[in-house]
Amino acid sequence: MTQRDRTQASKNLAALPQLPRDEGGPVFAEPWQAQAFALAVKLSDQGHFTWKEWAAALADELKSAADQGEPDDGSHYYEHWLTTLERLVTARGLSNSAALLACKEAWADAYRHTPHGKPVELRRRGTTAPQNKKSP
Repeated sequence: MTQRDRTQASKNLAALPQLPRDEGGPVFAEPWQAQAFALAVKLSDQGHFTWKEWAAALADELKSAADQGEPDDGSHYYEHWLTTLERLVTARGLSNSAALLACKEAWADAYRHTPHGKPVELRRRGTTAPQNKKSP
């Protein structure tokens, strides 16, 4: 990463409202939070939305939660991040609500049927074999 890229990344992070961070950058309590964060960065890098659009959409989502009385303690920050991501992905036509819901249901089903301590894996529809993570 060039110095220019690092400077831009720092500016992008600074533009995010209430981002949980420490002196090293963003902090995540769970792996899915880091994955959602990375997905938003990647989609922005690919030009699906600007970082300014992302920050504004996230700010709107956080304001809506505050207006509904949610405490501003950061405990739901990445849930709002994910909601914002889903809204932008559907607004940009990258997916649709039905596909997102089907994916959520598949992961919930996989979680419910995974023995404790084992990694959760999605199954191909109609099979008992895990999906190849490299296939689309």
